[in-house]
Amino acid sequence: MSKASARHILVDSEAQCADLKQQISDGADFADLAKQHSSCPSGKQGGGLGEFGPGQMVPEFDKVVFSAPVNEVQGPVKTQFGYHLLEVTARD
Repeated sequence: MSKASARHILVDSEAQCADLKQQISDGADFADLAKQHSSCPSGKQGGGLGEFGPGQMVPEFDKVVFSAPVNEVQGPVKTQFGYHLLEVTARD
């Protein structure tokens, strides 16, 4: 079975999510922004979610994590929790 590791930043608005993505593109550190802005408890660990398999996350999240290029920030991705920036850090 396929497994992936990812990190994310969860915020309330698409605009904030897009702004954070631009900051990362401009050189800001993903983990630092996660610690400052993410409303998910994982933000304290730089947004790290550990390793998981298909079906363990919400469908919108799963779709991106198991199809997007590794080490490339994706988003905004809307779920029932809010808007996410996602970065797949490993996948097998």
